[in-house]
Amino acid sequence: MASISFHHPFLPNTTPKKLITATTRSITSRSIHIEQRAVRNRTASRTLFTKCHAVTEHDEKVLVGPSSEEERQVADYDWTEEWYPLYLTKDVPDDAPLGLTVFDQQIVLYKDGNGELHCYQDRCPHRLAKLSEGQLVDGRLECLYHGWQFDGEGKCVKIPQLPADAKIPKSACVRTYEVRDSQGVVWVWMSQKKPPNLDKVPWFENFARPGFQDISTVHELPYDHSILLENLMDPAHVPISHDRTDWSAKREDAQPLLFKVTERTDRGFAGWWGKEKEGSVSNFLRFEAPCVLQNNREFVDEKGEKHYFTGLFLCRPTGQGKSMLIVRFGATKRSLLLKLFPKWYFHQNACKIFEQDMGFLSSQNEVLLKEKVPTKELYLNLRSSDTWVAEYRKWMDKVGHGMPYHFGHSTISLPKVPAVVEHAPAGLIAGASASSPAKGGVGTMHAPNLANRYFRHVIHCKGCSSVVKAFNAWKNALSAMALVLTALAILVTGRQWKAFCLVSATLCLAGVHACSTAFAMNTTNFIRTHRRL
Repeated sequence: MASISFHHPFLPNTTPKKLITATTRSITSRSIHIEQRAVRNRTASRTLFTKCHAVTEHDEKVLVGPSSEEERQVADYDWTEEWYPLYLTKDVPDDAPLGLTVFDQQIVLYKDGNGELHCYQDRCPHRLAKLSEGQLVDGRLECLYHGWQFDGEGKCVKIPQLPADAKIPKSACVRTYEVRDSQGVVWVWMSQKKPPNLDKVPWFENFARPGFQDISTVHELPYDHSILLENLMDPAHVPISHDRTDWSAKREDAQPLLFKVTERTDRGFAGWWGKEKEGSVSNFLRFEAPCVLQNNREFVDEKGEKHYFTGLFLCRPTGQGKSMLIVRFGATKRSLLLKLFPKWYFHQNACKIFEQDMGFLSSQNEVLLKEKVPTKELYLNLRSSDTWVAEYRKWMDKVGHGMPYHFGHSTISLPKVPAVVEHAPAGLIAGASASSPAKGGVGTMHAPNLANRYFRHVIHCKGCSSVVKAFNAWKNALSAMALVLTALAILVTGRQWKAFCLVSATLCLAGVHACSTAFAMNTTNFIRTHRRL
């Protein structure tokens, strides 16, 4: 994905002087054997592709090995019995419902009159209209199709068309989901069969430490969450794909990496990694079901004080070929750059990093869907760069049977219902409807397209949305002032007044340029320029 995956450019880049290792959990797994399914109906082109990737004895020394007996064992798993990250708490709208999805299950999140969070199935029981198209009335969610209103428990409390002497039917209710606000993130429990397991609500130790501060962003992305997670746990691509994006990413630093897996369970895996030339594994990575990835570093500064750094990635599977990511970088010691630059600057830099990988990842997603085979038949995972990717896909082999669909190292399960409805006219209109956080965008200059930075990030971020509106307003005001001052410079007779008006108009035009540049930074995608090496 990006240099932000493992080295945030604006947090301390101190080499750890004193590593603190955690006690690892014992490796557990269930002894249920899974039969490897044969891939049928190979085409001639597919056969040629396989021959091109035939593994030799030499290759086995550099490629990640086949799954062990332990890794081939599957575990009981139900994707609904998990907590999924929905949104940053600070960015949840106060005055409107928010339509979201988890594995294509449509839900609506909103705050009532007391600021409490509620979550429903995004479907009115009357005629299936999306409740996220509605509005909040006295803390209740109203469907704007016929005006039915629902309280926080999903019970219908008002039907305008019902006779005065009639009672509201008990069946006029919506399915509710349990939500929790934990450390600044809203989480949802998707199961309707089992009560929420509060012990499983993710909690991160470093975020609770005194003095710990973070910069958090939300990004909607046009590829599957498994592709996103792969990318985030891939440090090898950073020097190449993000060359010169910041000082920590340089293509000449691309090199073999060392990996040490210390935990491997039904809930995920963990371990250490580092650069081979340094001979140490100083970075700790942990992946935990269903979609949480964190990178931690601990170091002691020149004063002998211990400091903590965390790069946290919460990857919600919104649906087939799309995902939403909450990125949180934080530390107990922060660099001076964070105090000098506004937060929106770091947000747009994060957008740039995602855009650098977007083409690769979207095309990778497309190939997986077309080939319909496990990743071991498509990937050439190197021991010195792709260990975490292989670990993740092997973990998918264990639990993928309990997901709506998955692509594992040795197994796959395709979606029961392909995502064709979203590409039909009705699906496109529903996706671009008034329930979108964009609320029409900035005038008509942006189409609701996940390839656009404005729709991938800005509409989900209160801070950046306010900044975009402010820069647009200032640009218009300064343009008007420049015109007035230019006119005055023509009309006035004194040389000093002419000079004053012209200089002032020039400064206003410089301000217009600055506002236009800042506006573009939040709404215009990064375009890669290739340089001669």
